Amino acid sequence: IDAHLMIENPERWAPQYAEAGCKSVTFHYEAAKDPGQVIAGIRTAGGLVGMGIKPGTKLETVEDLLPQLDMLLVMTVEPGFSGQSFMADMLSKVKRTREIIGRDDLKLAIQVDGGVSAKTIEQCADAGADIFVAGHAVFRTENPAQACSDLRLLAEQAQSKSWWCGG
Repeated sequence: IDAHLMIENPERWAPQYAEAGCKSVTFHYEAAKDPGQVIAGIRTAGGLVGMGIKPGTKLETVEDLLPQLDMLLVMTVEPGFSGQSFMADMLSKVKRTREIIGRDDLKLAIQVDGGVSAKTIEQCADAGADIFVAGHAVFRTENPAQACSDLRLLAEQAQSKSWWCGG
């Protein structure tokens, strides 16, 4: 289970999700008073650590935290509600994160969330994302399992040809 927490005061709540059995806990950088404390708390509780950043947060603001994370979630919409339009300009943040991973030899996954669909997933994969959150593209179809399979295939094909996977 991966818990994506969109809450205030993650310092208090995030470690409890790991203690309850979540394998991975993702909190939002902007909601934390002390992101380092949240990271340490999740780790101490035995969880993998993900940190989300909103579209307005510059990657440089969180770059020093990347080595402490297992996953960086780049929001490709403003968090708050489902069904928003994909913000393609966030792909430069994904690409830059992938470059930092290569430069610093980090073990860091990149997740994108917001507006991910058959029309956008290839762009995300090519930019460097390797985990994709697709809400409407899956749950607003008649066959969610097929939608997942189709999205997975598109992402894998794009990754196989991408600059960062040696394509």
